[in-house]
Formats: sequence, structure tokens, C-alpha cells
Amino acid sequence: MNELMSSGIELMLIGMGMVFSFLAMLVVAIKTMSSLVLRFFPELPNGQHPGTHHGDDLGTIAAISAAVHQYRIKHRNND
Repeated sequence: MNELMSSGIELMLIGMGMVFSFLAMLVVAIKTMSSLVLRFFPELPNGQHPGTHHGDDLGTIAAISAAVHQYRIKHRNND
């Protein structure tokens, strides 16, 4: 019984060591990727995001609104 218990403890310690090693490598990899991304793609100052448009085309907005309105009217009777 003593030999079985020592084998179980040995297996547990090896498993815990492997998990700890993997998690430590994962943390190092994530921190490295984060620093590389910030080095090559720095954060933009507030208000300068590339996808933000402050002067949207009013014609486009009107066309989308009209299309949604027509779709809702057309499909209201199908429910």
C-alpha cells in the first residue's frame, strides 16, 4: 500500500509540475505577443480610431432607413 501511495503522489506532483510549466509558458507567450503588438501597432489617441466616421453620408442613412422600412412593411403580413 505504501508503494502505491508513493507512486500516486509522484504522479500527482509530476502532473502538477507539467500544468504549472504549461501555464507559465502561456503567460510568457501572451505577454510577449502583447508587447509585440503594441510595438508594431501602437494605440491611437482618443478620437482617432480608423473605423470612426463623424460625417456619415446622409443619403446613405436615408437609403438604409427606407430599405428597412420597406422590408418591415413587406414582411409584417407574413407573420
